[in-house]
Amino acid sequence: MTARRRAAAAQRTAAAALLALAVAGCGGTAPGTDPGRAAAGIELTVFAAASLREAFGAAKAAYEAATPGVALAFSFDGSGALRTQLEQGAPGDVFASADEINPRILADDGLTLGRPTAFAGNRLALVVPVDNPAAVISPFDLARPGVRLVNAAAGVPITAYAAEMLSILAGLPGAPQRFVAAVAANVISREDNVRAVLAKVELGEGDAGIVYATDALGAGARVRVIPIPEEANVAVTYAAVVLRDAPNREAATAFVAWLAGPGGRALLARFGFTAPPP
Repeated sequence: MTARRRAAAAQRTAAAALLALAVAGCGGTAPGTDPGRAAAGIELTVFAAASLREAFGAAKAAYEAATPGVALAFSFDGSGALRTQLEQGAPGDVFASADEINPRILADDGLTLGRPTAFAGNRLALVVPVDNPAAVISPFDLARPGVRLVNAAAGVPITAYAAEMLSILAGLPGAPQRFVAAVAANVISREDNVRAVLAKVELGEGDAGIVYATDALGAGARVRVIPIPEEANVAVTYAAVVLRDAPNREAATAFVAWLAGPGGRALLARFGFTAPPP
């Protein structure tokens, strides 16, 4: 090789070295990494009960601000439907259910990391349209012929909670005979989740519906709330679990811990949720 060629080769080598240093100084990634993922950070996919929609919208903003590099993405629906999706292989990191039963089923089937963590509580509310065309003034009126009751489908937690409430009401003084059967005969539709129940009542497509107290609170003046006897209302427990195949296990575990801790509970309290029942 001539002296001129050796000098040119040396210049090319030096230029390549300088370029590599410049890339490193601008935040370049190591070979084999995904630059887009490194820039975007971690995205947690959270399957969450429909009744958590507004509260989790606020939780997203609060948690992302407090945890740089972690973003939350939600899939909302009835808890039973979400559990079915996860059983069928839908990818996700966290399952936040409106009960303890659905996440416990996943845990029993070996689809989670550990057992469910209770993170919030709720109560039930009986709602009617603002003009209350059926003149419902008591839960006992749900058994009156002609009252159109909107219910949720089997497998939605609100359905089980409502059934428990109706069973208690049936044993109280003043309950109509065959109360539970009469109420069941008045059900005109069975919706996929509690928000669909609330929407039908708001639109006047039903005379009454049983939802969560937080749903009624969020609806404000769009519905009227009929008091439920304290002894007949039931305690609602929300529980979350980290999924076994979660792509981001550590971040998912940290999010569930935050939900169940002081920060998460304080945020959820703004939307009417309480601490989980003991």
